[in-house]
Amino acid sequence: MSPPSKPTKKTAKKKAAKKKVTKKSVTKKASKKKTVRRKAAKKASKRAKKPAKRSLLRRLLPFVGFLVTICLVAAVMFTAYLDHTIRQQFEGKRWSLPARVYAQPLELYQGKPLSFPSLYKELEVAGYRRTPRAQQPGTYKHTGQHIRISTRDFQYWDGFVAGTTYDIKVDTGLVQSIHSEGQELAVMRIDPAQVAAIYPQHQEDRDLLAYADIRESLLKALLLIEDQKFYQHHGVRPLAIARALLVNLQAGRAVQGGSTLTQQLVKNYFLTHERSLSRKLQEAWMSVLLELHYEKNDILEAYVNEVFLGQDGDRAIHGFGLAARYYFDKPLADTSIEQQALLVAMVKGATFYNPRRHPVRAKKRRDLVLDQLLKFQVIDTETALHAKRQPLGVVTKPKSYRNRYLAFTQLVQRQLQRDYQESDLRTEGLRIFTTLVPSSQHWLEQSISSHIKHLEQRADVPKYSLQTAAIVSDSRSGEVLALAGARDPRDSGFNRALDIKRQIGSLVKPAVYLTALQQGYTAASVLDDTRFDHVGERMNVWSPQNYSAKEYGDVLLYQALINSYNISTARLGLELSVAKVSRSLRNLGLAGQWSDYPSILLGALESSPYDVAQMYQTLAGQGFYTPLRAVREVVTAGGSRLQRYPLELEQRIASREAYLINSLLQKVAVQGTAKRLASSLPGLQAAGKTGTTNDGRDTWFAGFTGEHLAVVWLGQDNNQPTSLTGSSGALPIWEGLFKNLPSRPYQATQPQDIVWAWVNESGELSASKCQNTVQLPFIKGTEPAKLAACSDKGFFDTLFNW
Repeated sequence: MSPPSKPTKKTAKKKAAKKKVTKKSVTKKASKKKTVRRKAAKKASKRAKKPAKRSLLRRLLPFVGFLVTICLVAAVMFTAYLDHTIRQQFEGKRWSLPARVYAQPLELYQGKPLSFPSLYKELEVAGYRRTPRAQQPGTYKHTGQHIRISTRDFQYWDGFVAGTTYDIKVDTGLVQSIHSEGQELAVMRIDPAQVAAIYPQHQEDRDLLAYADIRESLLKALLLIEDQKFYQHHGVRPLAIARALLVNLQAGRAVQGGSTLTQQLVKNYFLTHERSLSRKLQEAWMSVLLELHYEKNDILEAYVNEVFLGQDGDRAIHGFGLAARYYFDKPLADTSIEQQALLVAMVKGATFYNPRRHPVRAKKRRDLVLDQLLKFQVIDTETALHAKRQPLGVVTKPKSYRNRYLAFTQLVQRQLQRDYQESDLRTEGLRIFTTLVPSSQHWLEQSISSHIKHLEQRADVPKYSLQTAAIVSDSRSGEVLALAGARDPRDSGFNRALDIKRQIGSLVKPAVYLTALQQGYTAASVLDDTRFDHVGERMNVWSPQNYSAKEYGDVLLYQALINSYNISTARLGLELSVAKVSRSLRNLGLAGQWSDYPSILLGALESSPYDVAQMYQTLAGQGFYTPLRAVREVVTAGGSRLQRYPLELEQRIASREAYLINSLLQKVAVQGTAKRLASSLPGLQAAGKTGTTNDGRDTWFAGFTGEHLAVVWLGQDNNQPTSLTGSSGALPIWEGLFKNLPSRPYQATQPQDIVWAWVNESGELSASKCQNTVQLPFIKGTEPAKLAACSDKGFFDTLFNW
């Protein structure tokens, strides 16, 4: 083998170059491998990250599912809540209904005192209209001594009475006869007026209507205007909502609504008037639920009673029933087709289409409703044209019960609160039949308004500073017939008849003299009317004086009472004892707290006109205590009687002493401080007593006839003096009342052991022919025994036994 040849220089260069190239390639390959490895690592990293992401989703999926489940459960629970709310309210008491307060129904019978002006006022307040024939219910006509009255159907506390036509003859102030359908009747009754309402806190009001009582023409008009597909949809109409939304978007304002009647009912009945998507969705869902549970007619009946149709001050008018009375002064059943069309027209906007404020706008909308009725052949062309020619027919002054007889209504509420919770009175729809006689209330208010300004001038006090309060009751039953709490009957503030506490002055004196008669004194007993000083337990001195500042010496008991002498009354009361007089006051029924100081003998104790009336009610009742009452019956909305307030009697004064004191009180109105009544009202033979406190701060008169008792107070709220007395202040209002109020004369039944005897000024037995004598009543055996000599009267007096 030959040895390797020695490489040449050129070959060595080639080898070195090759080696260099090889080295470079290796480096390049290594770099490439690194890149490949880097990319592979990157891919591996990406591959590694992907499984991690999928793992997070797998972890989140249960949580998402839990949230979805929670939302579904919440939705189900919310639906259940809405469903419960709907069923509870719709099936239970759907509305908070005010208590309806009614006046006393006018009862007529043969022999009842009645004047045509009083009868007119009763009929006017009850909503009766004078017509030529009186053929329709709620109308009357008057011809000479005869009056025809067509009464309305009415659900009384003792049953339903259908409307009837009566012919009544009235002559010499008395009902002579009553006929109906050719038969003579002993008694009749006229449906009473609603005079007030005790409203719920939200001040809503409505007259509920059953579906069967709703006029078919009104229902058709309502559906044609508001929801023509009412009987086809299931609470909502999605296409109608979408169409309305598109129209509103194009117009840039709300010009069309897509709500069904069911949705409108839900919105008004269950929801607020908030405008939001969530409330709209809730409304739609509740509408579906409502339709699932109830018949279409039930929903329609609820709508007719719920829809808002006006505002009467702060009282909201809801439902077509009340709206018919508010706008047309008639029940819905008596409305014409054009009147029904107007009510339906107002559904779109009761304020915007208010016929009193916007008659042109309201008529245009009404005629549109009539056009729809014609288009769908509910009415014919002739009817439509005739209806469109008619005026709106809205009464000028809406009948509102909120501003009528406020003082009397306060008394009713107070008496009811003894037996009922306030919430029941405002929400249960109770029907309260009261003792109020609208004509008596009218005459009382008229007398106050006609006298107060003149009395204010006589009293020499600033204008509008003189105030008054009065109460009128049935002297036999204790029923409160009228009440005035202020000079202005619309004054809803302080009720002076119930709440003012003022000294009663000489109104207390009948209790002093009654006590004396019970202790053996007689009307002819001689009393001392000379000044004296009474020293009390604390060494305080009481020195009573007469109003005239005079002394009258020896006076007879009856004279001291009818002339209201203070000195003789005080002496008598102290002899009897203040405690005994105080017991007599409480026995008569005077409520309140007072101490048995001697000053109470002259009326230095405070009381309200209502409490004074309770005291004199016992006197007018001839010794029988009868609690004053303003409520007769309470009936549920369904007609069931809840509670009666029957007549209560308790004899507290023996009949003979009651007869004696009342006979002397009759002399007050003939010879005493109220003698003006003998000439102005001679036929009434009234009995009563004036009362005046120091400086004329309070003036009173309490008097009664055979049928009525009335107590009047007059004074200033600030208790400042006036120049008036009981006879010049309160008495004229009492007198003005009885000049118009039909009433019977006071003729008490005389007990068998009562005799009348003539006595002279010294209290001795005398004869009618003698001068300065008076005839007085005595319990048999107590009359004077000594016969006094007398000088005859004048020739003519003796001749005619005057």
